Amino acid sequence: MTIDNKHVVALNYILHTDGENNEKVLVEKSDAGNPLTFLYGVGMMIPKFEESIKGLTSGDKASFTILPAEGYGERNPQAVAQLPLDMFNESGMPPVGAILPLSDNQGNNFQAVVVEVTSEAVVADLNHPMAGKTLYFDVEIVDHREATEEELAHGHAHGIDGNSGH
Repeated sequence: MTIDNKHVVALNYILHTDGENNEKVLVEKSDAGNPLTFLYGVGMMIPKFEESIKGLTSGDKASFTILPAEGYGERNPQAVAQLPLDMFNESGMPPVGAILPLSDNQGNNFQAVVVEVTSEAVVADLNHPMAGKTLYFDVEIVDHREATEEELAHGHAHGIDGNSGH
């Protein structure tokens, strides 16, 4: 059996992006004792990521590249917001570089990075932190199985054994 839609997948990964002087920079990696576990084919992962692991099975390793257009898109220089200072009366003024959890009018959650604090506003970059970046993945499939009806109904994996996560 190979990875396909409606499977729970557990994998270890290492993610790099481009740095200065064409050097790859480590972004993150999974902990060998705590692999990334997700429900395949329900939109939890970047489509190109799922496409790149489809058909693999336990023990398989793969390396693949996801270009910005296939990942988080290109950076949009207009995706900047001037947030009113009174938004931060309770929490305190965030420093430059802070990541702010925000919600839009439709209830979608996202993160913004503080790029400047002025006397009039907190300036936040609304681009995804990985926007404009090429993603280099090295993955190893730890295990996979068919999802349970409960996992499919909930829209997420309950761990690689089907009993975790709640």
